[in-house]
Amino acid sequence: MIELANATIVDPLHPASGQRTSLYIQGDQFVAKPNTPFDPSSDQRIDLEGALVLAGGIDIHTHIGGGKVNLARLLMAKTIPVEQRTVWPTVQTGLKYAQMGYTACFEPAMLLSTARHTHLELADTPILDHGAYVVLGNEDWLLPLLADPKCDSQMLQNLVAWSLHASRGLAVKSVNPAGISAFKFNQRELDLDSPHVRYGVTPRHVIQALTAAVDDLGLAHPLHLHASNLGMPGNIVSTLASLDATEGRRVHLTHAQFHCYSSDGPMGMGSGAELLANYVNQHSNVTLDVGQIHFGQTVTISADAMAQYRNLPHATPAMGVISDQECQGGCGVVPIRYQDKQYVHSLQWTIGLELMLLVNDPWRVFLTTDHPNGGPFTAYPHLIRLLMDRSFRQSMIERLHPKVANSTLLKEIEREYTLDEIAIITRAAPARILGLQGLGSLREGCQASFAAYRKAGDWEATFQTATHVMKSGKIVLQDGNFTAHSTGRSRWRADVHFDPDRLKPWKSSMEQCLGLHAELLTIGDEELTLLGQSHEQFSHNKCESDHA
Repeated sequence: MIELANATIVDPLHPASGQRTSLYIQGDQFVAKPNTPFDPSSDQRIDLEGALVLAGGIDIHTHIGGGKVNLARLLMAKTIPVEQRTVWPTVQTGLKYAQMGYTACFEPAMLLSTARHTHLELADTPILDHGAYVVLGNEDWLLPLLADPKCDSQMLQNLVAWSLHASRGLAVKSVNPAGISAFKFNQRELDLDSPHVRYGVTPRHVIQALTAAVDDLGLAHPLHLHASNLGMPGNIVSTLASLDATEGRRVHLTHAQFHCYSSDGPMGMGSGAELLANYVNQHSNVTLDVGQIHFGQTVTISADAMAQYRNLPHATPAMGVISDQECQGGCGVVPIRYQDKQYVHSLQWTIGLELMLLVNDPWRVFLTTDHPNGGPFTAYPHLIRLLMDRSFRQSMIERLHPKVANSTLLKEIEREYTLDEIAIITRAAPARILGLQGLGSLREGCQASFAAYRKAGDWEATFQTATHVMKSGKIVLQDGNFTAHSTGRSRWRADVHFDPDRLKPWKSSMEQCLGLHAELLTIGDEELTLLGQSHEQFSHNKCESDHA
């Protein structure tokens, strides 16, 4: 038995949130206060001296594994000084996250053909529970099926279920639906209702089909949608239309800041944050993560080869990589240096914060930098301070390009996030939307993963480094020093069912595209066991993380 004494609880799902009390741990779970008195010979007591205690952090969207990440590592190693690199090797990634108090992270873009590689890298990332979202919506074996009038919803649902099973995926993501494929056929843009030059399908059709399949399968996480026209001035129009295309089905708009630009403003580009926030506030089927930018050097990595091709002229340093991924998707790696005196970068910075502060329900908006696209995940403590401290925000606004600083709605927003709201957007809400068992809360029955923070001079300093971090009942960091490098659990959606006989209509087409048998794409449970990681199947959260 472990007693965490004098812990100031920060967990809106815990009955003692805001109070100083003790937490108790048996094995790898939080448990009720024991009836027997503390026994120093067998029990361990950790005095946290009033430190803030939150559940282990959960990053819902961070690029930390897979082929595109390795391309970024290689490119940065050739062009960018070590101290400015924002994509690190697996071990360093896990330790940097744990140092901030995070214990679970999820890779949002895994292709079927490279799923093994993705899981290998995630398994090599210490401490963190992990999983990945399988990417669908641009495959040369899927788009003809969607274009076929004989393709019914049951056939597509069967295909999505098999894709999750084969890749050991936790959720489904679609990146620029049909647009990455269209780029390969020399279409340089594809609006929501524009037909694909080869297959005739539209992004609207893909979104409707995949949101329906995800809902029909009963997946915890909605379709994770990277919409059309990423980064383009005026794309707020197509973004809102894409959300409408779901026809009320659940959808999660990812890195929303990059999809939130109006076509007005002094340089033909302005903020669409108020429009998008109002839409989210009025439509309970929509959630979003922000993709907040952080000033400084980083590298952008995306399956959206169409968007990254457009971004090549803005590369800093001036180089990049655009590649096709085995007739399934694309990949673009483009370095960038965000600057606070540059108009577009200043605008992007304000839009992300406007979204976080204008969306009313903290359970439906998530703190991300779309690591490393908006900046590194190590910027989270700084971003938390911006959300919690209006005077600090105001001082940062003064540093922006004057045409942004003088016109941003951000100046007028008085809201400051509370500690409970920070716990929601970084812990409880990610656990709920991903259907994660026992994560995101300090309540009895939940996984004994927590981070303790000593209050410092400001919120950034407070959340910069945890004093204690526990993962699954084991202290991995104490007083700033790592005491153990535990192996995280792989999380996937294991309760999806498919009919092998219904795979036959598209199986030969897929095998022709990829040049290998479909069976070879399937990752077995024993494979992940051989990697030295535990894995867990689940269909519902036994430590309920839903809010009232």
